[in-house]
Amino acid sequence: MKMTDTVTLAAPLTLPSGQVLPNRIMKAALSEGLGDAGAGPDDRLERLYSRWAAGSYGLVVTGNVMVDRRYLGEPGNVVVEDDRHLDALTRWAKTTQDGGSPIWMQINHPGRQANPLTTEGRVVAPSAVRLAIPGVPTPRALADAEIKEIISRFATTAAVAEAAGFDGVQIHGAHGYLLSQFLSPLANRREDRWGGSIENRARFALEVVRAVRAAVRPGFGVGIKLNSADFQRGGFSEDESRTVIALLASEQLDLIEISGGSYESPAMMGRPVQSASTREREAYFLEYAVTVRELAAGIPLAVTGGFRSQTAMAAAIADGACDLVGIGRPTVTTPTAALDVMTGDLDRLTSQQQRLPVPSRLSGTATARSLEGALDLQWHTDQLHRMAGGEDPDPARPLWRTAVTTVRRNGIGALRSTRNVKSRDARAVRKFRFERNVGRYLANPAVAALNRLGIGTHLATDLETVGRKTGLARRVPVSAAFDSDGAWVISQHGTRSGWGINITANPTVRIRHGRHWRTGTAQFVPDDDVVARARTFATSPLFAGLTSATIRALQSDPISVRITFTD
Repeated sequence: MKMTDTVTLAAPLTLPSGQVLPNRIMKAALSEGLGDAGAGPDDRLERLYSRWAAGSYGLVVTGNVMVDRRYLGEPGNVVVEDDRHLDALTRWAKTTQDGGSPIWMQINHPGRQANPLTTEGRVVAPSAVRLAIPGVPTPRALADAEIKEIISRFATTAAVAEAAGFDGVQIHGAHGYLLSQFLSPLANRREDRWGGSIENRARFALEVVRAVRAAVRPGFGVGIKLNSADFQRGGFSEDESRTVIALLASEQLDLIEISGGSYESPAMMGRPVQSASTREREAYFLEYAVTVRELAAGIPLAVTGGFRSQTAMAAAIADGACDLVGIGRPTVTTPTAALDVMTGDLDRLTSQQQRLPVPSRLSGTATARSLEGALDLQWHTDQLHRMAGGEDPDPARPLWRTAVTTVRRNGIGALRSTRNVKSRDARAVRKFRFERNVGRYLANPAVAALNRLGIGTHLATDLETVGRKTGLARRVPVSAAFDSDGAWVISQHGTRSGWGINITANPTVRIRHGRHWRTGTAQFVPDDDVVARARTFATSPLFAGLTSATIRALQSDPISVRITFTD
């Protein structure tokens, strides 16, 4: 479709299937985490989407809907494997349609990005290659028959979406999820027909598109979200992405949405360094989109990420750089964003970026950046949940309130989808998530800061392990009890802790004893009495109970670790 400079944001767009979008502004997918206890939609999603229904979007795309309830991207995902939730899905679809906006269901399989706390069994992927994120388990490589079964699941989910009245589906092939994993040479190291050349690595995505299109009527919308690149050395490149778009051009697609990055390298959040031209045009991936217009062979392109001003949006459409402008985070605080931009009520959308109130010398630390990113994401989730609860967005919401709701959500609500986990294990999971964050973002930085100031603590010292991916030294404060041959340490979260995973891969460690560092070999001792062991960490028998209670309060599945000195 060739664009001219007469095309405006308010102009309709006719898709190859014949479906007509009323204008050129798309509400991009935002994961809601609002599925009920049975992984179905309920009235909270209806309330949320009724707010977007008043926004006059040309297209509304839902957040992640999973094709397999065994593998969720995050707690609270809606799952569509069959028609058990058909009535609720129908009500969900109707919310935006009543406002005049078509709605597409984003369908997805997380692969190795499945949340391990909500997964039945081991996570799966094209190859047994783990994410470069601490604490994430190594996946199991999918068998050929399993790959075919997943393709069939995508088709089934699309057919149910059509039966429920959705106007289309968007296949998620970006951001490091399963389709993206097959495309990436870092994640896909298969030597069969699903791996190797880019044509083989693209086979899974092509087969999913074909199966979905075959399962729905010709006028039902089918789109795909695709990375321009992974933004990782040795990963899925822009040249490979162009090859995939050329392959997709011969399929019966209605829309290709361009994004980029993964949760290892989150380009979709604007994290890579941006060029001056990108900053001027605002959209992170617009320059790439221009280079694939001809390759797409008439399939409309949407670009999401970075658009904020009416001027930049209008220029992107008028110049023919893309056919749809996707906006995500701004719709969290301005649910009527499309209407406000097209009527001129707003010249520029705002997107809140949360910052930790810490001194500048600390703001650049890895701990501060990690906490800041997590809270920023949760702050936006809070806004979605406010609208789902019938409240208005709160742009002035303080970050400390988000910290409170994050703990509450992680400890109770966010794990409602772990209905197949034994109650005792579910409590351990909730405790693990909460106490790990307390240790990572409060206790550990506090101890480290005291040590830098030369202030020692009775219950903490430093343990140095070898990073299993980087080979670099990684230090973390731990509690320890020393003797002449070594030391006892408690891994508060067992083999799931970051340093626990490190010593599983390489048991050689260093531990600070007073002012000296000792080298040793670490070994898990699961039969040791952790409660009794914790009491030995006290500096006096009078404080044994208090010491044990303090350590116990910050653990989930503790395991004793014996470090035997080797120096």
